[in-house]
Amino acid sequence: MSDSYDLDEFIAMLPQGMGALNEKMGVELVEISPERVVATMPVEGNTQPYGLLHGGASVALAETLGSVGSALHAMPDRVSVGVDINATHHRAATSGTVTGTATAIHLGRTSAAYDVVITDEAGKRVCTSRITCVLVPAERYS
Repeated sequence: MSDSYDLDEFIAMLPQGMGALNEKMGVELVEISPERVVATMPVEGNTQPYGLLHGGASVALAETLGSVGSALHAMPDRVSVGVDINATHHRAATSGTVTGTATAIHLGRTSAAYDVVITDEAGKRVCTSRITCVLVPAERYS
């Protein structure tokens, strides 16, 4: 891909678009590049029994962001596969939309890693995550 990344074009290239989980969770990509990926997700519909944003929803958002960035970095001859993710949950979100921003911390030949910060509408940090993906030859998945 060139330095210009078209969201619709990228999603159309994926075998199953954004994937069923991202669609159910309402994840929407805002900005994509190998160095930085931004997306939003509603809190409503992604809560645990006490009405708080589910920690697993935050992790799923972080996984999506790191996977998108590393996929862009890996293309066209490699495929990105997540191998490690961790998260620290800092505060609750109970309504509105959260925004996740993944920033590359390593873009190598065989791996990529991202710091992911998820914030609420007031800009307060809800979750911090780190994801590492291995980059494998694309022919293994064709």
